[in-house]
Amino acid sequence: MQIAMVVYPGMTALDLIGPYEVLRFVPDAEIRFVWSEPGPVIADSGVLVLAATHSFDETPAPDIVVIGGSGTATATISKNRQLLDWLRRVHETTLWTASVCTGSIVLASAGLLEGLPATTHWSQLPVLDGLGAKAIDDQRIVHTGKIVTGAGVSAGIDLALWLVGQVAGDDVARAAQLVIEYDPRPPYDSGSLAKAGAATKRAVAAIIGREAVKLAAAEPGALLRESVGLSQLAWKTVLHKVRRRTPSSRTTLR
Repeated sequence: MQIAMVVYPGMTALDLIGPYEVLRFVPDAEIRFVWSEPGPVIADSGVLVLAATHSFDETPAPDIVVIGGSGTATATISKNRQLLDWLRRVHETTLWTASVCTGSIVLASAGLLEGLPATTHWSQLPVLDGLGAKAIDDQRIVHTGKIVTGAGVSAGIDLALWLVGQVAGDDVARAAQLVIEYDPRPPYDSGSLAKAGAATKRAVAAIIGREAVKLAAAEPGALLRESVGLSQLAWKTVLHKVRRRTPSSRTTLR
């Protein structure tokens, strides 16, 4: 089973890395990190660098597609014609098309959520609704047909466990949950708007404001060059090693 996980500049890493750590337990899974071309991709932190292992053209018919969101790049990425066209094409034959956080904004921009219930990060529910979806604000996972959307960031782990249950069975999903010891008992109870107090909401507003200022001041090309520090030759060497390891690194849990 081929699982395509979309990486892109400015993405929120946990949106994808959380689901990856779960989905790799699907028996005989081949996981690809896809973008317009293979190469390094810098996350929205401006520090963490991920990697696209395959291009869209190299991945024409994945069984599962997962796209995460971003705190900074959603508006830009949701207008990327190459990405939107690829999502429309592959959605025709996927078993599941999934999003985490504001990844649903991208699916909606591709026209895949028209009239369908879906969810996203709480801050973007009005945007999702405005793009033709029926925004759901009180569920971690929303699925209709073969489309499944997850709420903000950490909900990606829940979504991935649900997907594993669908394609590999409940026993595999439960085993994956135990392997990663996913047993949330947070020291605070402010993980939703309904639970967070006024002071917490003000703190979130301040954080979002600071991130917006940093984004406006950053020059993406320079940031990427400083963070990656890889020549094209060095990157091709790394990519070659990753691809050689792919078949033997497929994880099977039986």
